[in-house]
Amino acid sequence: MLKKALRQHLQQTCQEQDLRQWYDPLAITLSTNDKRLEVQFPHSFFAQWFSATAQVTFESRLREFLGDGYVLRYSSGNGGSPQAAPAPKTARQLDYPFGARFTFDTFLSNRKNQFPVASAKEVARDGRDPHDRVYNPFVVCGGNGNGKTHLLRAIANELSRSRDENAIFCGPVDELGTRFEGLSATGAGAAQERQQARSRLCAHEVLVVDDLQRLRDQPFLQDELTFAFDHFHDHGKQMVFACSGKLADLDFLSPKLRSRLEWGLIVELREPDLDVRLKFIQQQSRSRNIQLSKEHSLTLAQRFREFRHLQGILVKVGAYRQLVNRDIQDRELEQILRHTDSGKGNSLTPDAVIAATAEQFGIPARDIIGDKRQQHIVQARQVAMFLCRELLGSSFPALGRVFGGKDHSTAMYAVRKIKQLQQSDKDMQLLVTDLKRKCLTRAE
Repeated sequence: MLKKALRQHLQQTCQEQDLRQWYDPLAITLSTNDKRLEVQFPHSFFAQWFSATAQVTFESRLREFLGDGYVLRYSSGNGGSPQAAPAPKTARQLDYPFGARFTFDTFLSNRKNQFPVASAKEVARDGRDPHDRVYNPFVVCGGNGNGKTHLLRAIANELSRSRDENAIFCGPVDELGTRFEGLSATGAGAAQERQQARSRLCAHEVLVVDDLQRLRDQPFLQDELTFAFDHFHDHGKQMVFACSGKLADLDFLSPKLRSRLEWGLIVELREPDLDVRLKFIQQQSRSRNIQLSKEHSLTLAQRFREFRHLQGILVKVGAYRQLVNRDIQDRELEQILRHTDSGKGNSLTPDAVIAATAEQFGIPARDIIGDKRQQHIVQARQVAMFLCRELLGSSFPALGRVFGGKDHSTAMYAVRKIKQLQQSDKDMQLLVTDLKRKCLTRAE
């Protein structure tokens, strides 16, 4: 039963011929008590072939199917040792700590971006030996919505396979700024706190920092990044950075930080071509269970040129389809797109979602992003988090920042709880549906 259901899930993204080759021969056993999945190969040679051709795809889709917290073990069925299988000697956790959708397997590109992607894979492949790190630092540049964040998080997810996820700092400059916020003051106490913040950052084995262009608004962070850079460089630890535009255009960077960033390999992700945008639309449509005709997909690919904009529009289309409970018609798609600027993609904002939710619950918006624990306020906050996740595709760390600097685990719990409540509580389902409609109306 499990194998059949998992196969149906894989059919959404995998070819039938491929599944016959690498999936059907597998023996799969699930233990729900300790959340452990056993995968047995027919023989060790099949295990080696599976490792080279299908393992990344299988584990990515398996994580989507099972959710968080499961452990995966491989073995060979001919009496061979587990070491002959592609899994490491210890069990592999199925979680992708930096986002399950951010993998090399799901990153779409063509020959135009072959070098940046190949270089990123090389960075992610490097072992713990500092002498193996040929690209350090590794800097990814490019226009907005070209896939820089996806590539950085794919590197972080791949590196997390061989080390504890807590050993990797992966986040935007704004997240880094929260660690040093308010520590620029002088005095013995402030200096001690600043040194402690530096020590905590430098305790990581890998540093992955996105949105370097945001340093313009937080100039005090340049000294902290320079300090961290020197530590990571001296200890042979991997650093990965990304910025919108070209590094040379960031004229506000200090000479010290700029020269250090230029030590390593700088690559540029170019705007995705039409064929890549079409593949992205098909990929996202499958994952969101949106039935789009070829004509509709082509319309979106021609009108929106950036991944981020396309994703925002597909979130909006998916939400609309869920409301009407049928496929989108030509007139309806045009209505959705009519007030959407091709340079924006999704005009709905977290503030608009919070405002609509506050109005529905009859409370001030500041209570939703605040810390009050009254039951109706907590529920309003959880609903708003759920809607931001569903309608905007916000990451859990981003949700935490929007809702008053809360931990990402709080956002994860909120989204999971509202999703479960909709299945058991008809009133909650109607409330969320009505709020989705209101939010989408505000965005038009």
